[in-house]
Amino acid sequence: MTPILVVAALIEKDGRILLSRRHPDDPLANLWEFPGGKVEADETPPQALARELREELGVDAEVGEPWSFVHHRYPGKDVLILVYRATITGGTPRALAVSAVAWFTLAEAGKLAMPAADQPLLARLTVLARP
Repeated sequence: MTPILVVAALIEKDGRILLSRRHPDDPLANLWEFPGGKVEADETPPQALARELREELGVDAEVGEPWSFVHHRYPGKDVLILVYRATITGGTPRALAVSAVAWFTLAEAGKLAMPAADQPLLARLTVLARP
């Protein structure tokens, strides 16, 4: 099965990470995740991530270096998520195409319900943050 190519942003500020919450009527309803979305056929992954951040959160962002990736098999589909470090360059994050957006410490994020594909990413962040 060919995986669906998805991009996500690791946006950090003041010891917190930015997460968005899926709508109640979306697949994986109400789960918190790293913001992002699917890559369209005519765009590169960084272009897709910048577009998704504008559409979902209303912000302009500089998409930086790749940070991590994860492959996950859901029933009926595979996803390959490419995670990039990103910096907000304009606007304040707000929920446009998501139900909520918020900043969380790693400890707070660890208590949230997240999609199975996002959990290894959060775990990696937590390990890297340990002194």
